[in-house]
Amino acid sequence: MRVTLNRSARRPPRRPRSWLGPGGRFPPTREGWWFLVATVCIGLGAVNAGLNLLFALWGMMLFLLIASGVLSELGLRGLEVRRAPPPVIHAKTPYLMGISLTNRKGRLPSFSIEVEDLIDGRPIEKRCYFLKLPAGRTQETAYRHTIARRGRHRLSGLRLATKFPFGLLQKSRDVALAAEVIVYPALVPISPAVLRGLPVRHGGNRQKWRSRDGDFFGLRDFRPGDDPRDIHWRTTARRGVPFVRENEDDEGSLATVLLDNAAGAAPEAFELAVSEAASYAMELLARGFRVSLVLRGATLAADTGPAQATRILRALALVEPAPAGATLESRAPEDATVRVRPGTGPELERARRSA
Repeated sequence: MRVTLNRSARRPPRRPRSWLGPGGRFPPTREGWWFLVATVCIGLGAVNAGLNLLFALWGMMLFLLIASGVLSELGLRGLEVRRAPPPVIHAKTPYLMGISLTNRKGRLPSFSIEVEDLIDGRPIEKRCYFLKLPAGRTQETAYRHTIARRGRHRLSGLRLATKFPFGLLQKSRDVALAAEVIVYPALVPISPAVLRGLPVRHGGNRQKWRSRDGDFFGLRDFRPGDDPRDIHWRTTARRGVPFVRENEDDEGSLATVLLDNAAGAAPEAFELAVSEAASYAMELLARGFRVSLVLRGATLAADTGPAQATRILRALALVEPAPAGATLESRAPEDATVRVRPGTGPELERARRSA
């Protein structure tokens, strides 16, 4: 069987090409539409009446339209834009996204440039504005935005636009600059009653537990059962009474945040539970605890410091309801555990720390 295909079927549809460059757009503004209508009316009147004055006015109006297109195109050429995401973004919390614009042209400045961020090809509500960007110069600014939900968000690119010089036409150009941002869970207020009874924090984010390897904390009288190796001999010799050295424990005490991410919970309750788990984890880290995170089917080892905070927030930013069969790991009895379940308030399981 012979199948005949026409040329339109054999060739993929062509995208409209424009001398304005790839991805260029050149729509008239609202004022520009009125100006176009007036230009057409003046042109028709000039042709019908044959008046030189109308022809001159019509030519001026056409020149303004051509000048708008040429100058706006020159303004967008040679521009290089970069994005500077903030290190931490929490859901439902405003953040500042840095935008840097560089004019690579040798002599010509650019005027009235607007920069919009694109998510899946659609611009967000906020934009940055550059009034004048001289040749060879770089300017930086930022826009303020809020993302409602946690998780991965893909920024597909940036859109440069200008209405310079007369505001009749808006020339825009899309720049492919893909980036992925991880939005951490929203932090919510915690209940001080839940963490009541935990050891208070001492200086340097450490807990006052006896240790042989931590920083020096102080001296005290020797007590029965103390290790003789801890005796501070210089003070003992000077005072004639045995004194022992006490150090601060650099590791701090252990704490676990346990999030029951079982499937079946209401979406609103699940998101609130994730935010509560993140909030209690950040509070425990601020108090100097070595915090671990336990989810159904996943565990994050205990650690402290900003790096651990980033690991916990990232894990909670990407957590989803666990499939059937995933279990929660049981914790050691010496840990203090904050249990968070969707639909119920957080609970603290206190545990004793061995001396």
